[in-house]
Amino acid sequence: MKSEYINPFLSATVNVLSTMAMVKPEPGKPYVKQDKKCVGDISGIIGLTGASKGAIVLSFSTGAVCKIVGSMLGETYTEINSDIKDAVGELTNMISGDARRRLAEIGAVFEAGIPTIITGSGHEVESVTKGAVIAMPFTVDGHVFVVEASFDS
Repeated sequence: MKSEYINPFLSATVNVLSTMAMVKPEPGKPYVKQDKKCVGDISGIIGLTGASKGAIVLSFSTGAVCKIVGSMLGETYTEINSDIKDAVGELTNMISGDARRRLAEIGAVFEAGIPTIITGSGHEVESVTKGAVIAMPFTVDGHVFVVEASFDS
């Protein structure tokens, strides 16, 4: 994967969550994912086409997604429900859109599909690309979520 594709997703994640949910996600160190297992209990997945074929996965622990969505909607959540699922789809769209805007500024234009939401502890996502899956971990109030990006080489 081209390294210049990673920073737009880091920046977009921080921008969208600080703006829409009034939370400050703390980025960890990106790494190459070695398996299909998602870190979180709920994941939003969106396919990308254009400059390259790609996919983005936002995978949230229950604690992280409840904190983020609760802050967005002014509610208190303790478990994944339909409001959380809808919000994960919207967050996936917004982060993808912000990152795609940033990528277009460097000449890499992408179109996005419709987000798919998967729930369940230990769920897996099969990459549709031939490139490495780069995982970008974040924490919000000690709760973990990961943004994964993969593109064809």
